[in-house]
Amino acid sequence: MIIRPNKGLTFDDVLLTPRRSPVSSRNAVDTASWLTPSIRLHIPVVSANMDTVTEARMAIAMAREGGIGIIHRFMTVEQQVRQVSRVKRAEGFMVERPYAIAPDASLDAAREMMRRYDVGGLVALDADDEFVGLITRRDILLAPDRLRLVNEVMTPRAKLVTARAGVTPAEAQAILYEHRLEKLPVIDAAGKLAGLITAQDVMKPESHPHATKDERGRLRVGAAIGVTAGDRERAGALLEAGADVLVLDIAHGHADHCIDMLQSLRRDYPQAQIVAGNVATRAGARELAEAGAAAIKVGIGPGSICTTRVVTGFGVPQLTAIMDSVDGVRDSGRDIPIVADGGIKTSGDMVKALAAGASTVMIGSLFAGCEESPGSPVIRDGQKFKVVRGMASLGAAIGRREAEALENESAESQEDWDKVVPEGVEAVVPYRGHVREILYQMVGGLRSGLSYGGAFTIPELWENAEFIEITAAGVRESRHHDVQKL
Repeated sequence: MIIRPNKGLTFDDVLLTPRRSPVSSRNAVDTASWLTPSIRLHIPVVSANMDTVTEARMAIAMAREGGIGIIHRFMTVEQQVRQVSRVKRAEGFMVERPYAIAPDASLDAAREMMRRYDVGGLVALDADDEFVGLITRRDILLAPDRLRLVNEVMTPRAKLVTARAGVTPAEAQAILYEHRLEKLPVIDAAGKLAGLITAQDVMKPESHPHATKDERGRLRVGAAIGVTAGDRERAGALLEAGADVLVLDIAHGHADHCIDMLQSLRRDYPQAQIVAGNVATRAGARELAEAGAAAIKVGIGPGSICTTRVVTGFGVPQLTAIMDSVDGVRDSGRDIPIVADGGIKTSGDMVKALAAGASTVMIGSLFAGCEESPGSPVIRDGQKFKVVRGMASLGAAIGRREAEALENESAESQEDWDKVVPEGVEAVVPYRGHVREILYQMVGGLRSGLSYGGAFTIPELWENAEFIEITAAGVRESRHHDVQKL
């Protein structure tokens, strides 16, 4: 038996001591950081790969604000690929492979495609894949009942204004304005459809100047995978769909099957960015780094809806886990980032996690109440809430088994359900509006935190940070007290 001589500390156990600061304005600081050695974020925030937190809508909103979202894995491969594709198509100067429909398809089929893929138009391709027209929601909306087919309402190619391949954003904007267009097909030298430019995509860079984008101007997105044999196929499909990072995510990442999977993925996809976890120790972080991870996800049990520590007795308080994992990465001889996953309740917690050595923080429950999270709000006593659940909860386990059964065309028996031991709970959180509003407050707190720490950047915060352990009285003193809050 070993008892560590030092205490395990979490965010409420410490404060950062203020430093003499050269920062005259919090707007002078730089909040950018690295998710992996090749993916830089304008803000160091990642939305968690939980089925009540991140699907395409959340991932799009996160990337537009300069962070990134990780789409959860508790769905079929096809469904997860579709979610990734939605994010990659949400922005970009040109959609290279726009959704297509046959000209003799029904208008009902066109409506369903637009609804399923959340797009405002489809290109019409004939049996030889020749571009023959364009149909939009406006065409369908105004179509009289006697018209039933796409080719009866679409704008034929001969009447469309098109652009040549290689058109610049400025040129495309001028054409769109001159002809008052919403969509501009792009035709290559061989007369084939090369892509589709929309007025919205031309204007979006101005609306979101700090968006997290790839080299082709598309929003970046991550996707989570597990460690089963089927997850190798899932990984390939997600990378093919354009996922910028894979998150190899299991409850206990310092395990043989996780390390084996990481090494296998590294061999099969040497250029892929793979975040591995979760771990909470120096040894765990070192071994995942040595196995080829591009970043390490840290956190065993700190989340508000996770009960792993209660059920199993294992875990490490999150601040200590981050510090130990930073040391483990240093031991490996590799310079890769740490993702602090779990336990972030306030912007101050985020500052502390970053000061401890993390490069980014992953947030779950705080974002679950946002408009962009999956699921519909519920009303209780006149107040709006949304559901959140731990990914080891009973409900999540049921959802996971159902997705696996759907993919494998199998069924689960009641006996199998009786063997499930939950390590998380299901709960409701207050509805919090749009995620950009939460991010504004969180990043504002980070900017102030950097100024108190005498740091213009997150790496400078690492160098300057000095923690002081506080008592329960210090925790009370840190919060509002002796007044009645309005």
